[in-house]
Amino acid sequence: MTSPQPAETRTQKRSAQTATLAEIAREAGVSAPTVSKVLNGRADVAPSTRARVEELLRTHGYRRRRAESTRSPLIDLVFHELESAWAMEVIRGVENVARDAGLSVVLSESAGRLTPGRTWADQVAARRPHGVILVLSGLDESQRALLTSRSIPFVVMDPAGDPGADVPSIGATNWQGGLAATRHLVDLGHTRIGAISGPTRMMCSRARVDGYRAALETAGLPVDPGLIVTGDFHHEAGYRQGLELLRRPDRPTAVFAGNDLQALGLYEAARELGLRIPHDLSVVGFDDLPVARWVGPPLTTVRQPLMEMAEAAARLVLDLGREDRSSTATRVELATSLEVRSSTAPPREGRAVAG
Repeated sequence: MTSPQPAETRTQKRSAQTATLAEIAREAGVSAPTVSKVLNGRADVAPSTRARVEELLRTHGYRRRRAESTRSPLIDLVFHELESAWAMEVIRGVENVARDAGLSVVLSESAGRLTPGRTWADQVAARRPHGVILVLSGLDESQRALLTSRSIPFVVMDPAGDPGADVPSIGATNWQGGLAATRHLVDLGHTRIGAISGPTRMMCSRARVDGYRAALETAGLPVDPGLIVTGDFHHEAGYRQGLELLRRPDRPTAVFAGNDLQALGLYEAARELGLRIPHDLSVVGFDDLPVARWVGPPLTTVRQPLMEMAEAAARLVLDLGREDRSSTATRVELATSLEVRSSTAPPREGRAVAG
């Protein structure tokens, strides 16, 4: 027969979490109300104090009670830049899932930075959403620690860099897309194929150009560094870098534009130089935004399933927030596919070279 547990031991177990909070306050050199403010995501705590308390909370393995982890009916969606039809596709995808779950979406922009500011992290901790989705962005260590300590799950969509093995992410097969785009141009007979990449700091951009290089190399064609220029995924970069490529005396007969917006800028550069698409220049984009089907001629492009990626990210962040969730895949890549339209054709023999 098992002997009854001493009353003193039962009392210690019941008050273990309270004792831990008191210990945290003593170790941090702050009052218990200050620790409570940190736990509740209050903004009126100095960043250095918050960091010290958060570290002690993690060290002591403090787990918030269910009442403390009550979530707001929100999903936070963070863009590094909030503009263009590209962002609209992502917003629609997240909204589709949020609506079905009875949630609203809060939009934020990090003004081109690859990590949001500290003020943003404090605001998210205070409103306690069901989860956070970061697009072409990420979190620094302190931000990750803050969200983790609040039991706020986060997912990175189309990560700019390597998010780390422990960071859930949704991406696309960018390398395969760059390979398919360039192989299509090679199969048409093009041998001088240019590329307008996106920012080199972004993993998706590097992967697309790596796929471009692989297609040329496997076809036995040289990779000319002079035919690879760097853009920023905006229309203006496609126009500017397009002019640079098309004014070369040995200009390319085809260009993989890296994304649809740069492809549209390249269309403008070609018109300015009197080149016809696809008669004088073949163009392939990447994304398959709705506008790709509307421009003249309709754009051959690599379809990146943006809406589906956003829906997958939203479903994943909600799954991660469920206490009874089973094992969930946290590194997912959705397939890209080539959509052949009217902007690509075999190169013309004896065409005039633009000056």
